Amino acid sequence: MYYKGYYHLFYQYNPKGAIWGNIVWAHSVSKNMVNWLHLEPAIVPSKPYDKYGCWSGSATILPGEKPVIMYTGIVDPKPKPGYQVQVYAIPANYSDPYLRKWIKPDDNPFLKPSGENVSAWRDPTTAWYNNGHWKIIVGSRRKHRGVAYLYRSRDFKTWVKAKHGFHTKSDTGMWECPDFFPVALEGAKGLDTSTIGDGVKYVFKVSLEVTRYEYYTIGSYDLGKDRYVPDNSSEDGWGGLRLDYGNFFASKSFYDPAKKRRIIWGWANESSTVNEDIAKGWAGIQLIPRKVWLDQSGHKLLQWPICELENLRRNKVELNNLKMNKGEIIEVKGITASQADVEVTFTFSSLEKAELYDEKWAEFPQHDLGKSICGVRGATVQGGLGPFGLMTLASEKLEEYTPVFFRVFKTSENKHKVLLCSDATPSSLNEKGYKPSFGGFVDVDLTEKKLSLRSLIDHSVVESFAEEGQTVITSRVYPTLAVSGNAHLHVFNNGSEIINVKKLSAWSMRTASIN
Repeated sequence: MYYKGYYHLFYQYNPKGAIWGNIVWAHSVSKNMVNWLHLEPAIVPSKPYDKYGCWSGSATILPGEKPVIMYTGIVDPKPKPGYQVQVYAIPANYSDPYLRKWIKPDDNPFLKPSGENVSAWRDPTTAWYNNGHWKIIVGSRRKHRGVAYLYRSRDFKTWVKAKHGFHTKSDTGMWECPDFFPVALEGAKGLDTSTIGDGVKYVFKVSLEVTRYEYYTIGSYDLGKDRYVPDNSSEDGWGGLRLDYGNFFASKSFYDPAKKRRIIWGWANESSTVNEDIAKGWAGIQLIPRKVWLDQSGHKLLQWPICELENLRRNKVELNNLKMNKGEIIEVKGITASQADVEVTFTFSSLEKAELYDEKWAEFPQHDLGKSICGVRGATVQGGLGPFGLMTLASEKLEEYTPVFFRVFKTSENKHKVLLCSDATPSSLNEKGYKPSFGGFVDVDLTEKKLSLRSLIDHSVVESFAEEGQTVITSRVYPTLAVSGNAHLHVFNNGSEIINVKKLSAWSMRTASIN
């Protein structure tokens, strides 16, 4: 949230080690979401209703600049993963811009289960206001059905469950970290969470406990029934649209009134082993904050790293109109490749060499189709129009590298599909850990025969944005050779179609100040 000139980040934290457990709300503040100051934890277990953990939730700023935190408290470790209630906290001193101290009022918990699944009922959202009531949703499940329960309050103290759920979907499993927010039909400006009216669509996002990824839909909000109704433009289920097709979970959005934008923020866990996490002393990162807005089609979201990140750029290098034949690998020199920001536009003269889309891929799990195809069509598998892209975090002799690349396919109906892959398979000589090849399709018009890519490279993480944020993939990687000054960056082409690097701009990135 944004309060008195500072951005506040609260996050799930274990002060006792680099494994899950002992969860408190850690707290950091920033003027720009790049440089951060760590404060003492804001909320820790201290009452019978959160004795076993202060789990996730949200912040709401009430009229008069009055922040409130709502979170899930764990009363008892049984039934697993814990007996859940909803709790709120308020600042001890509203005049403190750091909001260092928080109080749990005596009327907590503000919600106790009344028919909900006591071990699967968590993560209250930011509240919104209309028709004389404040409203929140809490994620849950009934057997295999994902459920978002709606609760209303006139005074933000007494909450009543709505007779009907806000939204529900069969066969999706537990809905964690639900998010609901409005987006403008036109333009990239963000909207306050309570915005209603013409020219507004709504986003409903959930994190799936079963699959460990998220999906969202675009839809409308029925004010009369207090229900969310998804459009038919994308699947409402496991195969739905994703904010990120890689290592990205438990995301949360907030409205930034200072710059009139909506920011979404995701968490990436480690892909290393638990023993490796314990050895390095930390586990889990917050990814770069992203501005989010509605695509012109009205059917999906666009995302882009916040502009403040560009203040870390230095030592710019450029490549222009560089032709790459099949098998060519060209190094981008002059930057610190382990900590870099790269933007590149590729062009090609023809779509004729696009390889045929294999109808057998219909047998792959359709909710993770891009990942499955990238797994069998890696960067070393020669193609027609692609694979081409970046080799990030590469060792000198290419024993290790993380390729981020495009492939263009032609279907039997003579249409084209563009696939973005971020492949951790060759990222490290370390055989331990999880090294998947992530993939997502890119909804793009190829009339101009060009594709753009931006990758943020930061030691163990590569965040890649295709076509101005149409498709995003995050990979966690742990090279053993391509570390710090021994990391290299390349552009490559392994397809028969000649690829032109129309323009590449790359910057070394300064280290942010985190104290």
